[in-house]
Amino acid sequence: MDSYIYIDGWKSNIRFSSAHIIPEYEKCGRLHGHTYAVHAKVSGKPDKKGIIIDFSLLKDALKQVVNKLDHRILIPEKSDVVKIEKENNSVKVSSLEKIYVFPINDCVFLPIDSTSAENLARYILENFIAKISLPKHIEKIEIGVDEGYGQGARIMKTFDK
Repeated sequence: MDSYIYIDGWKSNIRFSSAHIIPEYEKCGRLHGHTYAVHAKVSGKPDKKGIIIDFSLLKDALKQVVNKLDHRILIPEKSDVVKIEKENNSVKVSSLEKIYVFPINDCVFLPIDSTSAENLARYILENFIAKISLPKHIEKIEIGVDEGYGQGARIMKTFDK
């Protein structure tokens, strides 16, 4: 029998609001924003106390990751179509004949090639795992990133035992 715990980002207030551009898609190629919710599902064998992982540890680690994204412009550093020029206190972002200039402190530069929900989920999963000390009995972690109610992406990592 599989056991898991689940955190609903909408209900647990694990959310962030950010702006981004996905130039490869016409509509999403315009600067726009979302209020994102981050969900987590952690599977494993409960410990002797019957606990898979402490909810508060899970939520705290998720909040640490998403707080760095909140009220920022998400910029993909590894994009083939987005050019980034940092100068003094500003950053110029150009893509497909559009040029944006932002205060550098309003931006977060992510080591991904696109700020899609799928890539944000992967980024959040990797950073979440780096922030938390996982018990040995954890078998799988799934992170979900919603770009609004009812639409989002999920990514899963399985741990070998």
